[in-house]
Amino acid sequence: MGYTRRKFLKTTGCLGAGLALASLGVDLSLVEALAAEAKKIDRVKSAKQTFSLCYYCSVTCGLICSTDTATGKIINIEGDPDHPINEGSLCAKGAGIFQTTEANEHRLTKVLYRAPHSDSWQEKPMDWALDQVARKIKAIRDADFMPKNKDGKVVNRLETLGHMGSSKADNEECWLTTTMVRALGLVNIDHQARV
Repeated sequence: MGYTRRKFLKTTGCLGAGLALASLGVDLSLVEALAAEAKKIDRVKSAKQTFSLCYYCSVTCGLICSTDTATGKIINIEGDPDHPINEGSLCAKGAGIFQTTEANEHRLTKVLYRAPHSDSWQEKPMDWALDQVARKIKAIRDADFMPKNKDGKVVNRLETLGHMGSSKADNEECWLTTTMVRALGLVNIDHQARV
C-alpha cells in the first residue's frame, strides 16, 4: 500500500499542529508516550510469538512472549487468552515478568555482596556465593544441632534453620528436597503452596 496524498496531508497537518502547540508551551509528553506505545504495538505484531508459562506460583498461567526477529530479544510478555487457566489475565507478578528479562537494565547478572557495616557492594563469583551458603549452613548445624533432647532421647534435630519449598517442584523434587533437609536435622520445613 503506497503513501497516498490523503495520508501525506494528515501527517503534515498533525506535525504542523504539534509544532504549533509545542511553541505555545503545551506539554507533549502524553502524545510522545502514545506514539511510543503505537510503535511498540507495531513491533509486537511483527515479532515471533512463543507460548510459555508463568512459574511464580502453582497456578501456572499461560503467557505469550513476543521476540523481535531482528535482535532475538523479548520485547513483550502478556497473558495468553487461549490458555484455559488464566484466559489472558495475569496477576501483578505475572504482569511484571517482563522485568525479569534482559530488557531490564537494572536486572542483576552477577553476585553482589555487601559486608557487615559496609556502605559499598563488591562483585563476587557465583562459586563464592554457593560456598558461603554451604559454610553458613554447616556453622549453624555445628553450633545448634541437638542430638538428644533434655530427657536423653535421640532426636537429631536442628531447630534454628528452616526450609521453604517451591510450589513449582514436582513430587519427586519435593521428596528429594525434604529427604535432604531432614538428613540435616531440620524440623522447620514448609512449602510455598501452603502459605
